[in-house]
Amino acid sequence: MSRTFASLRYLNYRLWFAGALVSNVGTWMQRIAQDWLVLTVLTADSGMAVGLVTALQFLPFLIFSPYAGLIADRMNQRTLLILTQAASGALALGLGVLVLFGHVQLWHVYIFAFALGIASAFDGPVRQTFVTTLVPTASLPNAVALNSASFNAARLIGPGAAGVMIAWVGTGWLFLINGFTFMATIAALLAMRTSQLHPQDRAPRGKNQVREGVRYLRRRPDLVMIMVIMAVVSALGLNFQLTSALMARVEFGRDAGEYGLLGSVLAIGSLSGALWAARRKRPRLRVIVGAAGAFGVMLGVLALAPTYAWFAVACIPVGLTSLMLLTTANAWMQTTTAPAMRGRVMALYMMVLMGATPVGAPLVGWIGENVAARWSIGVGAIGSLAVAIVAAAWAMSFWRIELSLAMHRPFVRAEFGRTTSEAEAAERERARLELQEQAIEDRRRQA
Repeated sequence: MSRTFASLRYLNYRLWFAGALVSNVGTWMQRIAQDWLVLTVLTADSGMAVGLVTALQFLPFLIFSPYAGLIADRMNQRTLLILTQAASGALALGLGVLVLFGHVQLWHVYIFAFALGIASAFDGPVRQTFVTTLVPTASLPNAVALNSASFNAARLIGPGAAGVMIAWVGTGWLFLINGFTFMATIAALLAMRTSQLHPQDRAPRGKNQVREGVRYLRRRPDLVMIMVIMAVVSALGLNFQLTSALMARVEFGRDAGEYGLLGSVLAIGSLSGALWAARRKRPRLRVIVGAAGAFGVMLGVLALAPTYAWFAVACIPVGLTSLMLLTTANAWMQTTTAPAMRGRVMALYMMVLMGATPVGAPLVGWIGENVAARWSIGVGAIGSLAVAIVAAAWAMSFWRIELSLAMHRPFVRAEFGRTTSEAEAAERERARLELQEQAIEDRRRQA
């Protein structure tokens, strides 16, 4: 099996990958249907209303993520995932029934978006860390990248299919379909072989464990830098649903099918970025900073696209750079964090990544509605490029980085004059686990 798909040789990961792919298709269909329902049925093309729905869906990450991370570090992760997936499916079915019977109002969508956000806030940290039990530590960066590939392969199918189905049967049936797709993930979780899982250290019960996670994070400047980058990029740049809807509907005068097509085109680049990341053995900080800067540049190009066709083409490099950034940042956060702290750290990361949206989405929606649709993208371009430049300058100063150029790969080599004890300990632990798992794998082959 090629290095890109190496994690698929593990049965439990194959089950997870397949179930998540089906569920992600439904999730993307619901996202398109929800935005289109608000934009065209419940309001008169109100970007502000769409931004508010998005904000309500991500607001629970700000409120509940620290506690969700602690639960992810304590509870049986497979059981917790079954509960969160069931809750998300039930909410999708409930909203679908309201739409199909013609009783839905805007405030209903607000309530369902917030409730789904609560389920997602508890699902996010455990979903992010559960992959560590499915593959050995050495395969974790590949598995994280393939998770992103699954999500974006679904984006290739979901938005386009949603656009066609909205025009054919309306939005209600898409919510129902999404509700049933969660059963695929639940079935995959139940079918896994527990004997082949790789159990991780669980956090014992104790006092101030949420604060302990925050203290650990504060001692890791590399993790803090990543979270600052992702906060700015998420708040201002990762609003594709909203900005694409505004551009398709307001700037180019297109319908639901062509709006959905933009999501699928964006996924071409996103899937490419995820597969590129899957080939890399280890995540690198320089890739995270560079991808943030490249993402800002590509957003600027997207904002200036003169026609719908050029806008669609420009979506491809935007998707590519965004997934390079997201996947590499996620892999760095997971592979360099102590196992017993991983749930809490990933919860804080998800709180920043997803929780920044309630801050940024209404602002981006207001700009798109009152200034210009193109500026709803332009503000993300400026913010992403600026935070990448600031992060690069800070990193070079803090870690006393000296760069050297070469005519062969790696073309740029970085020498660190300063590190932190926590980062060094995490690297030693990662190396120890890799050697331990390699020894176990060698014994299995010999047997």
